[in-house]
Amino acid sequence: MLLVQAIVRPEKTGLVLSELAAAGFPAVTKIDVYGRGKQKGISVGEIHYDEIPKEMLLIVCADEDKDDLVSIIMRTARTGTGSYGDGRIFVSPVEAAYTISSGQTGL
Repeated sequence: MLLVQAIVRPEKTGLVLSELAAAGFPAVTKIDVYGRGKQKGISVGEIHYDEIPKEMLLIVCADEDKDDLVSIIMRTARTGTGSYGDGRIFVSPVEAAYTISSGQTGL
């Protein structure tokens, strides 16, 4: 199992979530986050914005589904030309998963 953490623009979240659900990935946790990437924030005139709003999507998937999942996120979260601030995707191993209500293990 893998944990896919995707940090995306808030205006792209709806599209990403609907595409993931259509592809068979309905289980997602969404968190509002603030931060900056490599560009170290953005400047508009003399004002510098150090914390930019984003949304983090957390999805646990089977190892063999990783490429499809990442591809969907990359395709739907990217702006038309691709630019700084489109987001990042991190993939980490998951040792175990448990359903609290039933005690089941796995996905």
